[in-house]
Amino acid sequence: MVAGERRRRVNEAIRHALAEAIARDLNDPRLELLTVTEVRVTPDIKEATVYFTTLDPGRREPAARALQSARGLLQAKVATAIGTRHTPHLRFVYDEHQEEAVRLTRLIDEVAPPAGEGK
Repeated sequence: MVAGERRRRVNEAIRHALAEAIARDLNDPRLELLTVTEVRVTPDIKEATVYFTTLDPGRREPAARALQSARGLLQAKVATAIGTRHTPHLRFVYDEHQEEAVRLTRLIDEVAPPAGEGK
């Protein structure tokens, strides 16, 4: 249980450090309106999968390229923030959960309009 709690704290520390670094240290228009939604480190904390989303789905690929090109700087920020012996290798993945949630909400609204509408 202690290891799971440690990983959870590391995940959150990395997410916070990345969000702050992206907002303050990177001046890349491809990263505007980008949100780091979740971070998952491996049990040995050697790798971290960073999930992100953008307000405009069309900005997904440019944002992914921008994150990849800034990975060295972002890893340095993470190293400072988490203070572990080894800094996890960052891997950036677009988080499709939000798009899926919007799609499902639209489908539900089509089948059953919200209360008070349609009567």
